[in-house]
Amino acid sequence: MARRIVAHKGYSGVGINEVLATAGVPKGSFYHYFASKDAFGEALLRDYFDEYLADMDRIVTQPGRPAVERLMAYWQQWRETQSFDECEGKCLAVKLGAEVADLSEAMRLALKEGTDAIVERLGRTLADGVEDGSITVDGDPGEMAQALYDMWLGASVMAKIHRSLAPLDTAAAMTRHLLHL
Repeated sequence: MARRIVAHKGYSGVGINEVLATAGVPKGSFYHYFASKDAFGEALLRDYFDEYLADMDRIVTQPGRPAVERLMAYWQQWRETQSFDECEGKCLAVKLGAEVADLSEAMRLALKEGTDAIVERLGRTLADGVEDGSITVDGDPGEMAQALYDMWLGASVMAKIHRSLAPLDTAAAMTRHLLHL
């Protein structure tokens, strides 16, 4: 619930009272669990990444599928859940990355750890694809994973700005090009 509100309004645009009222939680209970709004934001991000990475693992570690299929299924899932149209809390890294990185060191570190874990999984999937012959990478799979993630993150921001899926479609086309698919 809080994730959906923050994804819609941004971190700075949401007050703790709004979250508490929506959740039906008394203010005292909030401060029992969180020392501050930033501590709440950090916990929100860590919970988001735990869920996101579990979903990602279900996609990129499917047995019996070539790595290229698993990787492209991940990007398709991204297109469907990280786009501009009511991401419903599924796009917090896109929504909050630039907003909170300068506001809270704890939240910046939660974002860094979460996005590093995503890139690590992408790198592992790319390396699997090189090994099974379904993907060709010019250079290091880890560096390619970082470049692809950066491109998709930027495309997600542009999709929000333009209110169009075209930037994500361009990212998908460039992904196929970079992986020689």
